[in-house]
Amino acid sequence: MGMFERFLSVWVALCILSGVLLGVAFPGLFQLVAGIELHRVNLVVAAFVWIMIYPMMVQVDFAAIKDVGKRPRGLFLTLVVNWLIKPFTMAALGWFFFRVVWTDLVDPKAAGEYIAGMILLGVAPCTAMVFVWSQLARGDPNYTLVQVSVNDVIMIFLFAPITAFLLGVTDIVVPWQTLLLSVVLYVLLPLGAGVLTRRRLESGADRHAVEAFLARMRPWSVIGLLATVVLLFGFQAGTILVQPLTILLIAVPLLVQSYGIFALAYAGAHAMRLPHVIAAPASLISTSNFFELAVAVAISLFGLRSGAALATVVGVLVEVPVMLSLVWFTNRTRPWFPAR
Repeated sequence: MGMFERFLSVWVALCILSGVLLGVAFPGLFQLVAGIELHRVNLVVAAFVWIMIYPMMVQVDFAAIKDVGKRPRGLFLTLVVNWLIKPFTMAALGWFFFRVVWTDLVDPKAAGEYIAGMILLGVAPCTAMVFVWSQLARGDPNYTLVQVSVNDVIMIFLFAPITAFLLGVTDIVVPWQTLLLSVVLYVLLPLGAGVLTRRRLESGADRHAVEAFLARMRPWSVIGLLATVVLLFGFQAGTILVQPLTILLIAVPLLVQSYGIFALAYAGAHAMRLPHVIAAPASLISTSNFFELAVAVAISLFGLRSGAALATVVGVLVEVPVMLSLVWFTNRTRPWFPAR
């Protein structure tokens, strides 16, 4: 991990503080940026999100999907947790905490938006950061690549329907047109651009062209993330200063979800007798979120100053330390699993 990745939690925390301070000091500037949008998609934030997502999508190699049949059990575990369990437990936890436990602490309208942001995190399985977690857990890089590639293909078709269903269940009106536009804008197009870029790089004589390209782009990806965090917390500055407890209230169910899903996936991997090089990344993939996509869709659906956008950004703050703690745990429990 480079300096940016290793201290990502620190940078995110600093950007949160900077965003709040700038939002208070220059509210007119943030209002101006908020008005630069097309069909409810803020163009400035969209540009930063693309800077985040594009290098991640270049890492996806669809040619690896042909090897899925060789060792399907780890992939099966990941897909079941990601698409049949995780979105629904996230929706249930959001509803339980904000409609039952903290009903007297949060305005009902804001509570609905926080639940929506949490749902968006739960329906967006991780892509790029998985490679970092897998490497730290000494997982099988080729198998991790297969898992990410298959997840991205499934996400193109299932993200919008599952999101719409869960938002509908929690009594939130779903603007289908905006949701589908977000999937195209933040999943399909960057994924297509990433695939084309990867093919062009692989067609050259340099066998390490893809790795060299990703090394050059990695800092820009993190810069795009941090710039988005500054903007989002600048837009939310007033709300945060009036209700600082809100971030903690959002973080609690996210922590319960992360550690609970990991425990379920890791126990499943142990029961299936998966080797550690597959069990560790499979469980980490199931736990992590594609928070870049969740942030972008929350902005498109609910607006820059919405509680949904705030919840997805809190997800960024929570995820990095949580995932590093789980990487440490998987490395400590390596003897629990077969070596091969």
